[in-house]
Amino acid sequence: MPAQVFDGQKIDPITVEVVRNKVDGIANEMQSTLLRSSFSTVVKEGLDASASLFTLEGETLAQAIAIPIHLATLIPIVETILKRFPLAQMKAGDLYIMNDPYLGGTHLPDIAIVMPVFFDGQPIAVSAAMTHHQDVGGMSPGSVPPNAVEIYQEGIRIPPLKLRDGGVLNDTLIEMLKLNVRIPDVFMGDIGAQISACTIGARRVYELAERYGGGKLRSIFAALLDRSERLTRSALREIPDGTYTYHDYLDNDGVDLDKPVKIAVAVTINDDTLHCDFTGTDPQTRGPFNAVQSGSQAAAYYAVRAVTDSSIPTNGGCFRPVTLHLPKGSLVNPTEPAPVNSRTATLKRIAGCIVGALRQASPEIVPADGASSLLVLMFGGQDADDQPFVVGEFNAGGSGGGPSKDGVDVIETDGSNCMNMPVEALELEAPIRVHQMRLRKDSGGAGQFRGGLGCVREIEFLSDNTALTHRGERHQHAPRGSQGGHDGSKAHSVLVRDDGRHETIASKVFTTVQRGDRLIVETPGGGGYGQPKARERSAVVDDLDNGKISMDSARQIYGLDLSGVDQP
Repeated sequence: MPAQVFDGQKIDPITVEVVRNKVDGIANEMQSTLLRSSFSTVVKEGLDASASLFTLEGETLAQAIAIPIHLATLIPIVETILKRFPLAQMKAGDLYIMNDPYLGGTHLPDIAIVMPVFFDGQPIAVSAAMTHHQDVGGMSPGSVPPNAVEIYQEGIRIPPLKLRDGGVLNDTLIEMLKLNVRIPDVFMGDIGAQISACTIGARRVYELAERYGGGKLRSIFAALLDRSERLTRSALREIPDGTYTYHDYLDNDGVDLDKPVKIAVAVTINDDTLHCDFTGTDPQTRGPFNAVQSGSQAAAYYAVRAVTDSSIPTNGGCFRPVTLHLPKGSLVNPTEPAPVNSRTATLKRIAGCIVGALRQASPEIVPADGASSLLVLMFGGQDADDQPFVVGEFNAGGSGGGPSKDGVDVIETDGSNCMNMPVEALELEAPIRVHQMRLRKDSGGAGQFRGGLGCVREIEFLSDNTALTHRGERHQHAPRGSQGGHDGSKAHSVLVRDDGRHETIASKVFTTVQRGDRLIVETPGGGGYGQPKARERSAVVDDLDNGKISMDSARQIYGLDLSGVDQP
C-alpha cells in the first residue's frame, strides 16, 4: 500500500497495520464490556448489542465482531449527532443519545450512545455503542408489536439529545425515559453498560494517541479507510460486470395477514462499484415491517462484505463503492409515521436478495438462501411475586448450503448475529418452562451440500395473562436452493391451549396466553446447494446417524442404498 504522509514524513505500513489491529481490539473490548455489564437477558445472553469506533468525519474506523445491522446503522446516527452538535461545541465527557428511525436510527428498541474522544483538548475520534433494549414502552411488552400501524404505538422516540454534559448527567431526560418503560431498572442498567463501553473505547484511543500523537493517529486512521476502499474496489472488479436481479417475499406485514410483501432488487456491478436499485419493491406497509433508509443501507453494506474478501479490514472504506436507490414511500424507505419495529425481518431479506442477485454472477462462491429469519418471541406480565417481567428470546433457522460446505444448523444469517436464548436463562427470567429444544429433522434443503437445519422449541406458560408476541417469517415462502439443491423447509408455529385446542400462527401474532398453554415453534432450514444425489454416501449416512434426516429422505431424495446400513 502507498505510504501515508504526516508532517512531511512517511508513516511506515507496519505502524499502520499495528494500529489497525489495535483499534479492532479496542472495538472488541468495548463489545465485551457491553455484554458483560448489561442487565437484560436479550443482551447478556442474546448478544443483541454492538460497539464501534468512528472517525471525526463519521465513517466507521473499527467495529466489534457483533451485529452488522447495528454496526452499519450507527453510521447515520453518528452523522446525525455530529450535524446537530458540532465538534467545536463538544468537550471531553459529553455523551449523546438517540433512537429515532426517521433521523438515522433503525427501530425504537435500538438506542445509541455516542461519546466524542479527546486528546490534548482536541477531538480525535468517536466512540459509540448500540443496544437493543428489552422494553422502550409502546403498546406491547418488549416494544415490538407486530400489529402496530404507526410509530407512536411502538415506544418512546428519542431525537439526538445530550445525555451528559461533561461529567453531569441530564437527570431530567433520564427520569423521562424511566417513566416511559416497563422495566426501568433493567433499562438503566443497559444504558450504564453502553456508557461503560463508550468510556473504554475513549480511554483506549486516548492511550493510543499518547503513543503516536493525535495528528499522526488521525492520519493513520485515514490510511486505514483508504486501504479498505482500495481492497474492496479490487474485489468488486473480480465480479463480472452486469445487472443481476432477485426477489423474495415476506409472509405478511403483521396486519394484512393474507397479503405477501415483495422485495425486489437489481444489483449492478460496474467495474469497482456496486449499485442496488429497489424499484419494484412493494410500497410501505400498514404493519411494522418497513425498513427506514439507514437500515436498508446497513443491509446492503453487509451484503457487500459477505461477497468480498473476508480478510479486508471492515471499516468505512469498504462502503464507499456502494450506492443505493430506495424509492420513497416504499418498504425500504417509508415515510413518517410508518411503523418500523419489525424491520429486522425485512433487512435480513434485503441482504438475502442482494446476495441472491450476486449468486448469478458468482455461483461458485455464493451459497443457497439461508433462513433469513429470526423468530422473535416476547413475553410480558406479572410473575408469582406480582413483579412485572418482560423477556425476549430469539430462535434462528439454518444457513444455506454452499459450493463446498453444508449450511450451519440454527444460526443467525443475513445481517444479524444474535444467539439462541439458553433454556436456563429464559426459565430464570420468566414464568415459563421449556419442554424441548432440538434440531428439526429434514428441515435443511437437500443437496450435494445440505442446508442447515432449523430448530423445534416447545414452551409452556406457568402464569395467567401473559402477553405473547410472536414475530416470525418464512411460514409461506421457503428459502430457495441453488444449482439443483432443494428448498429449505418453511417455518411453522402452533399455540396449544390448555383445553387442547390448536391455533396455527400465521407467522405474526400478539395475544394473551394462560397457565398451561404451550407454544411449539419450528424454524426454517436453509436451502440446499447442488443435486442431492451427488452428495457423498458417507455424508448421507452421517446425517442419518445423527438424526438430521429421516430414512425416507435418505432413500427417496438422496438415493441411498440402505443395504449394510443399520436402520433405527
